[in-house]
Amino acid sequence: MKTGTPGRKSRSHFVVTWKDPAQDGKVRSLKVRRIEDSELGPTFVALADFVFEAGGLVIDPEEDELRRRYAETRRLHLSIYGILSVEERGARNRGVSLEQDRGAVVFLPSDTPRR
Repeated sequence: MKTGTPGRKSRSHFVVTWKDPAQDGKVRSLKVRRIEDSELGPTFVALADFVFEAGGLVIDPEEDELRRRYAETRRLHLSIYGILSVEERGARNRGVSLEQDRGAVVFLPSDTPRR
């Protein structure tokens, strides 16, 4: 499993939330551009291309701690059993516009009779 497009800057990223065993199971979240299969085995995933907010007037202490902790890390290998969620974020999704693209709508038959 490989996500992201190598060599191409993408505006989308993933927010991975997991229980950190190094912090007594504290729930952590990290933004990454790539999630890959890990060489450690089938029960691990590798996170790469970390995304940290740069600049700004307000500094999030937790994000700053993660930035320092993973400053020299190329890939972070996590057990799939500790991962709580993976959320993909990116450019705003406009959804389907029925006025412009009526072919994108599929109506499925319902088992309930109409009245």
